[in-house]
Amino acid sequence: MVETFRLPGLTLADADRLVAAALEVSGERGFPPLAVAVLDVSGSVIALRRADGGMPMTSRIAVAKARTALLSLQPSGRLQLPGPIVDSIQHLHGGEFVPYAGGILIADQGVVLGAAGASGAHANEDEEAVLIAADRWRESREG
Repeated sequence: MVETFRLPGLTLADADRLVAAALEVSGERGFPPLAVAVLDVSGSVIALRRADGGMPMTSRIAVAKARTALLSLQPSGRLQLPGPIVDSIQHLHGGEFVPYAGGILIADQGVVLGAAGASGAHANEDEEAVLIAADRWRESREG
């Protein structure tokens, strides 16, 4: 029998819960329609959904914000880099580097399990949606 390997970290069920929770937060807060992405530790998309009425470009931006958090090991909005450095990093990563709020790490006891990103509202609202979603996800795991 061939052994099946899997990366450590988030499962599809985890990713689905995180996305659903972020979209729920967006609705509760009255934010514009969001796109929400959850990535595994390799930076590959596990789940991506865009709310009805959301701009198509927000899907790629949500993924890029989550990848930015993974690349920097910190929330995407926390990066304070000069423009030429950002341009260089964007070039290295095919434009998938967005140093604006909305991308966060999903971690457990200091170990990164993946990342989540949102786009479609103001950057601070994007981040609020994924932060609250991550808190709700953690609570559901503990409870």
